[in-house]
Amino acid sequence: CKVLHVNINDNPKHSYTVDGVELSMCDNDQEKDLGVIMSSSMLWSDQINSSISKANKMICWIARNVILRDRKTMIAIYKSLIRPHIEYCVQLWNPVAEHGSWNLILALESVQRRFTRLIDEIGTLPYSQRLDILNLTTLAERRNRGDLIETFKALNGESCIGSMYNVSRSGLKLVSDMRVSKGSVKVQNLSKHFLTNRVINFWNKLPNEVKLSNSVNDFKVNLEEFKLKNKDSIGSGNFWEVSSEVLSKIEGPSYLDNKVRHNKFLMENPFVARKKFINLCSTGIYTG
Repeated sequence: CKVLHVNINDNPKHSYTVDGVELSMCDNDQEKDLGVIMSSSMLWSDQINSSISKANKMICWIARNVILRDRKTMIAIYKSLIRPHIEYCVQLWNPVAEHGSWNLILALESVQRRFTRLIDEIGTLPYSQRLDILNLTTLAERRNRGDLIETFKALNGESCIGSMYNVSRSGLKLVSDMRVSKGSVKVQNLSKHFLTNRVINFWNKLPNEVKLSNSVNDFKVNLEEFKLKNKDSIGSGNFWEVSSEVLSKIEGPSYLDNKVRHNKFLMENPFVARKKFINLCSTGIYTG
């Protein structure tokens, strides 16, 4: 056993003993527990960077050893070997899309961007077009969707964290924990990033027929139907709108022009494409 002191509210950092033996302090003010790196600052940048590193190492291994890179094969590899690394225990550390978190959000997104460049026919296409072809969403949207699914499980007794949520009298809406607005600014910022608080706005935007689904699978189906019917709505605060924010930061005003010039350079210098794991194989099925 070790002691990890949380570095908020002027923690006095007392020593603790078990059976008369003083417990040692965690090295570098962090400790890995059940595969998650816990930090005394209660921030998750070390955990996120570790997950990204593992995923990128696996991408390098796949790029060196996998020859068949058609869409079906590569998507199966991605979902089984890459994405689990950057989604392990994600409800604990999911960064909120706001100022101060975008570097981590875009770093996580870069894993999916990097892998999709390896796939035949689409390696040189814009990221948003690759997502459409592969029927994928941004990782940021997928994490928000995961928060909603975990919340549905908790509120229906399928998770042990149900008591952590504050539910309205109707039982259909979530309300903010008053403790979030108390304490130091640091405590307030940490609290509002917890699952039970960051999911409130997304959950309350869902129609009752989605919230009252009979099972987790029904909830997933109803959630997808709700998205498809309302995906063109802008500024409504629904969970999928984070994809537009992510893509706008990746594909800025000059993105497409730069992409054309970059692709031309890669065609003229295929060794650079191989070094960057960009698949130039194309039969003209897709245009971009």
